[in-house]
Amino acid sequence: MGAGQDGVAGYIAAWAPVAGPPQAAAFARAVVTAAAPGNTGRAKNLLWAASKLAEYGIGLGLQAEPGVLLHPSVIERFAAHGPGLSGPARRTHRTNLRFLGRRVVPHLHPADAPLPRERAKAPYSPAEIDGFLALAAAQPTTARAMRATALVCLGAGAGLIRADLRQARGTDVVRRPGGLVVQVRGRRPRAVPVLGRYHEPLLEAAAFAGDQFLTGGAEQSRPNLTNPLTSSLAGGGGLPALDTSRLRATWLAECAALIGLPVFLHAAGISCCQRLGDITAILDAGGEEQAVALLGGSSR
Repeated sequence: MGAGQDGVAGYIAAWAPVAGPPQAAAFARAVVTAAAPGNTGRAKNLLWAASKLAEYGIGLGLQAEPGVLLHPSVIERFAAHGPGLSGPARRTHRTNLRFLGRRVVPHLHPADAPLPRERAKAPYSPAEIDGFLALAAAQPTTARAMRATALVCLGAGAGLIRADLRQARGTDVVRRPGGLVVQVRGRRPRAVPVLGRYHEPLLEAAAFAGDQFLTGGAEQSRPNLTNPLTSSLAGGGGLPALDTSRLRATWLAECAALIGLPVFLHAAGISCCQRLGDITAILDAGGEEQAVALLGGSSR
């Protein structure tokens, strides 16, 4: 053992909390020694977490043994219900205790199986969107051309997907002062501004559909009709396959650029937007007029 490890070992052996049962301190010293942390700072954090866990477990009548207190269920119960801990302290203690569990009782803490993370679909380029609209206009019948055009415009121009896309009717495309919106009437009713470049083709498709579904069919519970439409727009002019998820990604990317989201995230040093939902949930979502102006829905 080197001089550095001798110092860490000595620190662990001499460590004792100001308060708490002696069994808790002894448990903490034993498990942290077994974990062999690399420096005294790391050892201190592990000792505090282990002693707090032991104090909690002893109070419940549990034995102060690694196989009992470092069991995943005990760690989770302590992290959720340990008294007198702030939110950050709970998360930190749980992380440290899981580390100790993997080092000291690894049979109780098998390695997490890596799970695939679905990434955002790549947006289409403007040239690819132009190609899809050209293919839609070249369909053999007017009905097929209007439905295919509506599919592209609703996806890339308003971000509609799945049931919202299938259930949109021609009468749901509405002119507003200064812009064009699609009235979504599904589980999350809302007015979605349509990006300016899609106004004219979508209005033409909406006029053709009238009070019928823009992408075809007659029943609200009908099967997904976008598959034959996407198939009809595949393979022309070297274009990639048409995917409604990529159409929505195209809309998301353009709106993000319009509102300056990349600039904001870079300035804030944010790479993951998980907490932005918590923040925006308490803010005013604004009205339809503001959305039309902000999200590129204004008429040219």
